[in-house]
Amino acid sequence: MKFSSSDEGVVTAFVVGLVMTFIVCAGLGVDGGRLIAARLTLADHAENAARLAAQELTSLRTGSPKIDQQAAYQSARRYLNDNNMTGEIDTSPESVTVTVSQTVEMTLLRLFGADDHHFSVTRQVEPRDR
Repeated sequence: MKFSSSDEGVVTAFVVGLVMTFIVCAGLGVDGGRLIAARLTLADHAENAARLAAQELTSLRTGSPKIDQQAAYQSARRYLNDNNMTGEIDTSPESVTVTVSQTVEMTLLRLFGADDHHFSVTRQVEPRDR
């Protein structure tokens, strides 16, 4: 079969476009999944650190329990350190707030100019009476 000179390279351009489309779809699947997993993991760690810290209560016998702020801060910090996380911890007599951050590196989408994505998740816990 003989092609005319105007048809040369048409198949090559189509194949290159098709391959690029497949790579972008794979990148969205791989990197998108990693982003979702990272956000869920961060939320879990922030919530667990805040929950652990909020268990540091004082004045239970008086009927008005308060959070021991220093012990709560140390508990949350220990949890974050044990899980190789960095974050901010804010304590008050009524609540504990933990914010954790992480940067997720793009793998396949980096080929198309996508930058690394920085997440920050905050969770607050307030102890309550049963």
